[in-house]
Amino acid sequence: MKIAILKYNAGNIMSVQFALKRLGYDAEVTSDEKIIRNSDRFIFPGVGEASSTMEYLRREGLDQLLKELNQPVLGICLGLQLMCAHSEERNTDCIGIFDVPVLKFEPVMNVPHMGWNTLKNTKGLLFEDINPGSYAYFVHSYYAAMSEYTVASCNYINDFSASLQRDNYFATQFHPEKSGDTGHIILKNFIEKA
Repeated sequence: MKIAILKYNAGNIMSVQFALKRLGYDAEVTSDEKIIRNSDRFIFPGVGEASSTMEYLRREGLDQLLKELNQPVLGICLGLQLMCAHSEERNTDCIGIFDVPVLKFEPVMNVPHMGWNTLKNTKGLLFEDINPGSYAYFVHSYYAAMSEYTVASCNYINDFSASLQRDNYFATQFHPEKSGDTGHIILKNFIEKA
């Protein structure tokens, strides 16, 4: 199993690599097009800011590459947001795999949404063997709106998409690599069942 993790100007990439290692899988951190295209599974993680990251992805041609992949792809946190159509974060046009807007939480509670929260209305491959109401770890100030692609939701200030899926594209707003047993199962499902 060849697993590639996108190398770009974002944080939290190494923690994903370590989480996969705990599952018994090696993953290569790379921005090499050939390696990415030839991988069996591709992961697009990240913690960062939308506009500067999209600028980098466009400059390197990685935005187009992401739209052309046929293998299972998993976006995590910023990865999920950048796979959407547009982000309110500095009015940024994103990759557009999911035709979903990314919105800023209204500051009626503490923002960012940071810490453990429950997953609701889970369905689909990523959430096989996940109990209803399982907890996952979130850190974000922006969120993907609820849509036809939503396969798990969460509530903080309002309901939002905790996970999206379209064809071979999967994404989680939460960090499975930091979400204990729940995240362990989700990553395992992506690698072994997608």
